[in-house]
Amino acid sequence: MPTNLVLGIIVLAAGVALLGFGWNASNAPMEQLSETITGRYTDLTMWYLIVGAAAACGGAALMVFGRKA
Repeated sequence: MPTNLVLGIIVLAAGVALLGFGWNASNAPMEQLSETITGRYTDLTMWYLIVGAAAACGGAALMVFGRKA
């Protein structure tokens, strides 16, 4: 198995896990209250979602477009 494929799978899995944490955090009661009052999610939830999406996209791109060995 090429190294880029393995690394891509790991990064993709980490990104999906972070997206899961962000999704779960955005549905928490205190997060919903904070979003209702301020109109936005907390910084930690936003970081989970942003970094998770970037990691998932990067891992998928590495798996598809990574240099074949």
